Amino acid sequence: MTDTQQPPYAPQPQAPQPYPQLAPAADKGGRNILGIIALIAAAVGFIFACVPGALIVGWILLPIAFILGLVSLFLKGKKKWQGITAIIVSVVGTIVGVIVFFAVVAASFNDAFGGTDVEVGTGDGSSVVEEDSSGDEAGGEVGTRENPAPLGAPIESDDWTVVINSVNLDATEAVLAENDFNEAPADGSVIIGINYTVTYTGDDADGQMPAMVGVEYVTASGNTVDGLENIVVGPDEIDTMSALYTDASVTGNTYIEVPAPVDGVIAVRAGMLADKVFVATQ
Repeated sequence: MTDTQQPPYAPQPQAPQPYPQLAPAADKGGRNILGIIALIAAAVGFIFACVPGALIVGWILLPIAFILGLVSLFLKGKKKWQGITAIIVSVVGTIVGVIVFFAVVAASFNDAFGGTDVEVGTGDGSSVVEEDSSGDEAGGEVGTRENPAPLGAPIESDDWTVVINSVNLDATEAVLAENDFNEAPADGSVIIGINYTVTYTGDDADGQMPAMVGVEYVTASGNTVDGLENIVVGPDEIDTMSALYTDASVTGNTYIEVPAPVDGVIAVRAGMLADKVFVATQ
C-alpha cells in the first residue's frame, strides 16, 4: 500500500438509541374517602327527611353531608364526583325536608284544633249543613260528590265565604277570542268557565288574598283538574292576588280545560285548611 492510498471506509459503530419514553398516564385521582362519607350521609339524610317521624335525623345528617362534600372538593388528587353528588343530594333533601315539615305542622294543627269547620247553605237560605274537617257530616249529605251543593249555595269557613254563581259548560270560543296566545283544548276536551264570588270574613288587619281559596273541577270518575295544564286567559278573570279586608269581596271567572262531556262537579276549598265542598255544575 502506498502512502497516497486510503484505507477502505469502515462504518463506525452507532451508539444504541434509547427507546422513546411514553408520557405518564394522567392521574384520574384517588379514592375520595371524605366524599364517599359525605355521599352516604346525604343519601341517609335524604331518606330520613322524607319520614315525618324521623325528620330530626335528616336535618342533622344533611348539613353534615353538605359540609363534608364541600371540603372533599378541595382535596388534591382525589375524585370529585362523590362530593358534588353529596352536595346536590343534601340540598334537594333539605328542600324535601322543609316541605314534609310544613305538611306535618299542618296535619298537627288540624288534629289539635279539629280542623276548619265548613257550613254549606242550600242556596235558598232555608237550612245549613255543617261539615267538620274529619269529613263527618253533622246535618246531611249536601256538599258531597254524590250530593253536591246547588249553584249559589254559600260555602262558609272561619275566614271565607265562597259562592259558585254559575258554570259555563263550554266557554271555549269566548276564551280563544279573548287572547291570541290561548291554546285550543285538546281533542275530547272543552274549556269551562266558573264564575264565583269570594268574601273575606276574617279579621286580619293586613287582609288576605283570595288565592287562599281553591276552585277545581272533579270528573265523574274522580280525577281532579285544576287548570294548570293549559293556562288560558279568559273574559273577566277573577283577581285572586289583591288582598281583601273584612267583608270585602271579589267576583270573577276562572277557566279550566276539562274532558267532555262535562259531567263532574266543582270542588271548593274555602281556605287552605278547610275541607273540600262539592258544588253542582248546573
